[in-house]
Amino acid sequence: MHKNASTILLYFIVSYFGYSQEKTVFCDQLDALKMVVKTNHYQPKIVDDSLSTHVFDLFLNSIDEDKRLLTKEDVKQFEKDRFSLDNYIDNNDCSFIDKYAKVLNQRIENSKIIISNLEFETFDYTGKDTLRFKPESQFIYFKNDEAIKRYWSKRLRYNILYTLIENDSVLDHLQKEFKSLESELKPKLIQKEICKLETLQNRLGSVDNFVKESFLNAYLNYHDPNSSFFNASEKEIFENSLSNDQLSFGIITTKNDNGDIIIVHITPGSAAFNNGNFEVNDIIKSLSTTTKTLETYCISNQDVMAFTSNQEHNTITFKIKKQNGALKTIELTKTKTKTEENTVTGFIIDQKSKVGYISIASFYSDLESPNGLGLANDVAKELYKLQKENIEGLIIDLRFNGGGSMKEAADLSGMFINRGPLSILRYNNGETFTIKDVNRGALFTKPIVILVNNYSASASEFFAASMQDYNRAVVVGSTTHGKASAQVILPLDANETLGFSKLTVEKFYRVTGKSHQAQGVVPDIILPNLYDGFNTQEEFTAYALENDSIAGIKNYPKLKPLPIEQLKKYSISRVQNNSNFNSVKKLNQLIIKNHFELDTEYLLTLNNVYNEMSSYKAQWETINAPLENHISNFTIKNTAYTNEVISYNEDKKTINKSILKDLTNDIYVEEAQAILQDLLNLIPLN
Repeated sequence: MHKNASTILLYFIVSYFGYSQEKTVFCDQLDALKMVVKTNHYQPKIVDDSLSTHVFDLFLNSIDEDKRLLTKEDVKQFEKDRFSLDNYIDNNDCSFIDKYAKVLNQRIENSKIIISNLEFETFDYTGKDTLRFKPESQFIYFKNDEAIKRYWSKRLRYNILYTLIENDSVLDHLQKEFKSLESELKPKLIQKEICKLETLQNRLGSVDNFVKESFLNAYLNYHDPNSSFFNASEKEIFENSLSNDQLSFGIITTKNDNGDIIIVHITPGSAAFNNGNFEVNDIIKSLSTTTKTLETYCISNQDVMAFTSNQEHNTITFKIKKQNGALKTIELTKTKTKTEENTVTGFIIDQKSKVGYISIASFYSDLESPNGLGLANDVAKELYKLQKENIEGLIIDLRFNGGGSMKEAADLSGMFINRGPLSILRYNNGETFTIKDVNRGALFTKPIVILVNNYSASASEFFAASMQDYNRAVVVGSTTHGKASAQVILPLDANETLGFSKLTVEKFYRVTGKSHQAQGVVPDIILPNLYDGFNTQEEFTAYALENDSIAGIKNYPKLKPLPIEQLKKYSISRVQNNSNFNSVKKLNQLIIKNHFELDTEYLLTLNNVYNEMSSYKAQWETINAPLENHISNFTIKNTAYTNEVISYNEDKKTINKSILKDLTNDIYVEEAQAILQDLLNLIPLN
C-alpha cells in the first residue's frame, strides 16, 4: 500500500512538474514578447483595456475563424476575459489560456462525433432543405448541438453534390448512377471533414500549443499585421523558403481550413516557376509518379512534402485545381534552383522600336555570397545583354512581387538614376535615415515602363515609388499593396529557446516625405485588373499602420516631368476599345459576385447545384474566351545570349518556348509596350 502511494505521489509530482513547466514556458514567452515589442516595435501600444479587447477579438477569430466550432455559450463564458487580458499579462498570470484550449478541444471532439454519425443518416436530396451562403463578415456562432448537426448535414450534402458534378459533368450519367456514386463518395467526404478537425488538433503538436501560439500572434497582430510569432521550425522554414541549392520542384504548400493542399509559394528560378502553369493558391488534388499516386483526400501537408521530397520522385504529375475551378494536369521534373542564373531573364519585344522586358519575382539577396550579390546584380547582367541588342526602352514587370531585400531595391533604383536620395527610414524613436544612391552615373538611361498590380508590395513599392518620384519611369497597372514597413526577426531570449518575433521596426517614406503605407503606389496609368475589389491590400487588414508623412527632401535631382497626361490619353483610348480588358472587367465582377458578395440559399438537389455550377462555368468560359485566344501584335524573342544557353538543353528550350508564348498572350505586357512606344515617340532618343 505504501509503495503504491509513493508511486502515485511520484507520478503526480512528475505530471505536475511537466504541466507547470509548459505553463511557465508560455508565461515566459508572453512576458518576453511584451518586452521585445515595447523596446523594438515601431509603434508599441500600451497594455491596457483597449489592447485587451482587440487582442481578445483577434485571438477568438484565430482559433475559430469560420465560427464552426465554438458555441454562443462558450463565447459568453470567454467574454469575462475581454477587459482582463491586460491584467493577466501585467501580472504574469497565464492560467487564463487553459480554458480556451480545453473548450476548443472539446468542441473539436464533439464536431467529430456529430459528423461521424451523419454517415449512418440517409441524406435528403429532394430540395426540402437549403444551404445558406453568406459573406464571411456575417458568420455567427452556433446556438447548440442541434444547430451544429443541421449545418453539417446540409454542408456535407452540398459538398457531395458539388464533388460529384466536379468529377463528372454529364448530368444524365449522374442522375442514373446517383445512388451508388453518392454512397461511395459520402464516407470519403465525411472522413475529409474529420481529418480537417484532427489536423487542427495536431497543429503545432497539440491544441494547447496551437491556442498558445494563436494568442502570441494575436498580441503581435494587434500592433500591426506584419508582426508575428515564430517557433524554431517556422523561423527556419521562413528563412529557407528561397533555397537555391538542391533539386526541387520549387513549390511550398500548406493545408488550408477547407482541408485542401494549396500552393503558398513558388520559388523564383525553380521548375514550377519556369513552367509557368503553377500559381499561388492553386489546389493540389493529386500527385502521381509512374508507380505511385497520392490523393490529397484527408492527408497532412507533411505527407505531401514527404512525397515531393522523396529522392525517387524526380518527376511528378500534378493534378491541380485553378481558382476559376478548372482542373489541370501538369508533369514537372525537379531542377536545381540557381537563383543567380534562373530568376532574371531579359527578352526583346520587337514592334516599331526594339525594347527590353525583364520580370522580377522578388528582391532576393544571396546572403551566402561574399559580396552579398542578389537581384540587382542579376538585373545588371541582363541589362548588359539587352543593351548589346540595341534596345531603345525597357519594361520592368513587378506584378505579384511581394518584396524582399530593401538593399536590393535601393541598388536597383541606383542603376537608373545618376545619384541622390531614394527613401527615408523612420525609427520608433522618431529619428530618420536617408537611403541614398551614392554612385555617380546610371547603368541605363533610356525610357522605362514599370508594371505593378495589387500584389506588388514592400521592396517592389520602394523601387516603383523612387522611379516615379524621380520622373524616371512611367508606372502602369493597379494601385500596389501598401506596405511601407520593414521587419526583423528577433529572439525572445538570449538562448533562443522561447521562440522568435518577426517584428515591424521601421517605416520608410518617399523622398517627398509622403508614404504609400496603407495606400499603395498609385500608377501613372491605371489598367483594369482581375483582382480589383478583392480588398487584399494592407489598408483592408486590421490594425495596419496608418498613412502619414514626414519632412521630405526638397532639392533632390529629379528629371524633367514625363508626358503622363498624353500617355494616359492614348492608353485610355486603347483600353476602352480593347475586348480583352472588357473581359477582365467582366471576370472581375463575376468573381466578386460569386465569391465575395454571395448571399443566397442553395436548394440541395442534384439538378439545382448542377445548374448553378454549369452557369458559372459557362459564364467564365464565355467571358474568358477572348483572353485565352489572344495573341499580341508584337514579336517577342530571346537575346542572343539566351539562345546560345538554351541551345544545349532541350528542357530549357521547352520552358523558354512556354515563357515566350505566355508573354505573347499577356495583354498587360502588350499595353505596357504600347505605352513605352508612345513615350519613345513623344521623347525621341538623342
